[in-house]
Amino acid sequence: MRGEGCLLLSGAIALAACVPQASEPADTPAPQAAAAAQPVTHAPAPAPTPAPAPAKPAVFSYSGELTQGGWIRGEAPAGTTEAWLGEQKLDLDADGSFFAAFDRDADPSAMLKAVLADGREITRQIIVSPRDWQIEHVNVARRSGGASESFMRIRRPELEQIWKARAVHAQSDGWSQDFIWPVTGRISGRFGSQRIYRGEPGSYHTGLDIATGESGTPIVAPADGVVVLATKKPFSLEGNLLIIDHGKGLNSAFLHLSRMDVAQGSQVKQGQLIGAIGSSGRATGPHLHWSIKWNDARLDPLLFLPEKGG
Repeated sequence: MRGEGCLLLSGAIALAACVPQASEPADTPAPQAAAAAQPVTHAPAPAPTPAPAPAKPAVFSYSGELTQGGWIRGEAPAGTTEAWLGEQKLDLDADGSFFAAFDRDADPSAMLKAVLADGREITRQIIVSPRDWQIEHVNVARRSGGASESFMRIRRPELEQIWKARAVHAQSDGWSQDFIWPVTGRISGRFGSQRIYRGEPGSYHTGLDIATGESGTPIVAPADGVVVLATKKPFSLEGNLLIIDHGKGLNSAFLHLSRMDVAQGSQVKQGQLIGAIGSSGRATGPHLHWSIKWNDARLDPLLFLPEKGG
């Protein structure tokens, strides 16, 4: 007999044989296959944490030539709205960068001062080392009397042009560059040298003299800047005079030129041809007299230069 689709068997064998066996549909995948069919997803990698911006200094930071006739480049404390070196207000960039310098006869120390937005003041003292200037004692009396009135009628307009040029304060980043030699040659006169006439000091030499032995030797801009004076005719003392403003109150003057290759108002780049050595004005022979000023302070060009040249 057949019963419920199974064979009728005897005993326990019959009972087991007659239990209907459940069967899985043919299209149902095996558990392992089902797992393999699921798409594999990965958690997104965490975004890297940005490095914190470097904190601005809470004090003055600077480096340079901390000596008479020297200079510094630096950064004012965070939050500074105004800053000074002594009585001279500093020209600050948006990030607080500044240039400052020390006159040939600067005191042994100078004070940096910053005023913050919250009204607090931060100061820092700078020790300014003295220089052993080249001093020549001569046993003759210093020439008495000043310049004649006829000479001063010529000289006053020249001095006014020089003063106005140095008051321009052009926009330039030349102050932040490492200066190069405008020309190489023999150093025939050093900044700061001075004669003492029977105990009475004469005027000191205000620049660096470089001689090449001939007129017409080309000179180049030691740093970027703007030409703020190119004389149309030789001045009585300086001859053909060129002044370049490097920004932040720093400027270079080039005296006694035989020619000028840039015009007033021109922007010049470091290394650009600007003129040629000559002996115009009051000069004993062809040479370049190069002077540097920061506002009213006279500076030593050698302290801006790499150790080469003459």
